[in-house]
Amino acid sequence: MSQRPTPDEIRRAPKVLLHDHLDGGLRAETIVDLARETGYDRLPTTDPDNLRQWFEEASDSGSLVRYLETFDHTVGVMQTRESLVRVAAECAEDLAADGVVYAEVRYAPEQHTTTGLSLDQVVEAVLEGFGQVPGIKVGTLLTAMRHQARSMEIAELAVRYRDVGVVGFDIAGAEAGYPPTRHLDAFEYLQRENAHFTIHAGEAFGLPSIWQAIQWCGADRLGHGVRIIDDISASEDGTAKLGRLAAYVRDKRIPLEMCPTSNLQTGAAPSIAEHPIGLLRRLHFRVTVNTDNRLMSSTSVSEEFAKLVEAFDYGWDDLQWFTVNAMKSAFLPFDERLALINGVIKPGFAQLKWQA
Repeated sequence: MSQRPTPDEIRRAPKVLLHDHLDGGLRAETIVDLARETGYDRLPTTDPDNLRQWFEEASDSGSLVRYLETFDHTVGVMQTRESLVRVAAECAEDLAADGVVYAEVRYAPEQHTTTGLSLDQVVEAVLEGFGQVPGIKVGTLLTAMRHQARSMEIAELAVRYRDVGVVGFDIAGAEAGYPPTRHLDAFEYLQRENAHFTIHAGEAFGLPSIWQAIQWCGADRLGHGVRIIDDISASEDGTAKLGRLAAYVRDKRIPLEMCPTSNLQTGAAPSIAEHPIGLLRRLHFRVTVNTDNRLMSSTSVSEEFAKLVEAFDYGWDDLQWFTVNAMKSAFLPFDERLALINGVIKPGFAQLKWQA
């Protein structure tokens, strides 16, 4: 039996992705094509290879300003119905090629209306693109920007399209200075509508952001949540003492949408080996493994898993545990989650374990 799952074996495993930004996963070639078609003239280069390298370097620079600039270019070429359909279809193709069987992909409709598309037209274009690719089920999360004041409008949009592919709601953007409680009316509305939502919390800002997201806003999941580690005291002998908030998150099985490579770029963790995911996995938090922005982080779900295998010596059982966690935490009906776990994920991992 092989010591560790290889990158190629990991790619063949059935995987689940809960935290992936549509505007963070474009193909470099597509950005160049769409810029030419739509007249977007602000790209730093029109050579796809050079552009891909520019995105990686800008994202790794340690400068938040440069990192956010990368999204100006991707969003800039996603302003027409045709471009949104294409980007969504290619996203689904790329995820399916990586062995992802279920994904929840998020984006902010309000960022794609500069050439006259309505919010409804944006949502319908993305849903059309996702629906073009067989072999993968993609649910959409509609994101409101936390520094804007359109969260109620976007929450109502999510509820309006809940039966045709929109599975939930999210808020994203700078945490510091923009606490989730600014959007409390939207979260209370979603709860009254029995709708699902996740909140970006505990990435750039610490425990207060996580506490507000859960206790004030009622988040079903935490986007990142990596700073929950601030409420855990780990001893050299391997024991750990959990504070009240960390204990609550673990006891309530609140899913953590962890994005290891992205966390390194934003400074939330110094290295994969030192990423809190290792301790949180050992303590049996509801941890899931995600990509965040596949273009900016030059990554895939398989590559995230491969890095964790390398850093923590994980085997098939660990990778299956992360995957089942993600499927359990998806914003899908219970019977659909169970069908994917028992009919696709567990048999897929069993076959790979047997072959190893």
